[in-house]
Amino acid sequence: MDFVYNLLVALHLLGMAAVVGGWIAVRSGRTVTAPIVWGARAQIITGLVLVGIASAIKDDSHEVNNAKIAVKLVIALGVVAAAEIGAARARKGRDTGPLLDVAGGGAVANVLVAALW
Repeated sequence: MDFVYNLLVALHLLGMAAVVGGWIAVRSGRTVTAPIVWGARAQIITGLVLVGIASAIKDDSHEVNNAKIAVKLVIALGVVAAAEIGAARARKGRDTGPLLDVAGGGAVANVLVAALW
């Protein structure tokens, strides 16, 4: 079970890297790209599975702080929404406005919540 949990943590971190790295890479183009959207989706899915596994495992190293998880989930849903809407607007050739920055900044905020809380 530890291998599966650690593999999910790695996938969760790769999703965050896709969102933040994509945000930095396309900052001047102001377009939400597919890696940002897929990274945001991966963050939601792997995060929920990680919480489920951590809740099922009864030891001190997998304790779940539900308030922290709720805050991270709300931020992650905002990141996914901004990425999905921004990508849809980009496909239609419309300006994405601040959605790229909302997605990238939200991902960074989620990292800060995870690391500093």
